[in-house]
Amino acid sequence: MKAETWVFGSSAIFFAAVSPVYWFVTGDWTGTSALVMATLLVLMVALYLGASGARMDPRPEDRKDGEIAEGAGELGFFPPYSWWPLWCASTLAVCVLGVVFGWWLFIIGVVFGSIALSGWVFEYYRGVHAH
Repeated sequence: MKAETWVFGSSAIFFAAVSPVYWFVTGDWTGTSALVMATLLVLMVALYLGASGARMDPRPEDRKDGEIAEGAGELGFFPPYSWWPLWCASTLAVCVLGVVFGWWLFIIGVVFGSIALSGWVFEYYRGVHAH
């Protein structure tokens, strides 16, 4: 995690240096606040990566004597295709349109959205991809 920490830490230093320069040159509140928030966001990620990297054993790519073969093995669980994100996005669109056209459409979107969201959450507990 050292490389990731250095990337985000150096980005935080860059944003922290650019923010006052941007304010001095332009006097723009919007861009300055965006740069300050970007600084804080990148700093938060760098601190998290640094803290979690200090608690875990070094990965092969973090060590000088690490070999490529040491990183072999299972990398994690990658889900197969799913139609549920499409239905969740569609019901979200219906909810947004319900705010525009009428609350009755929003309620319909919430009902179908709860069905779609529960289908997406419980996708791996039933059917072909059940664990």
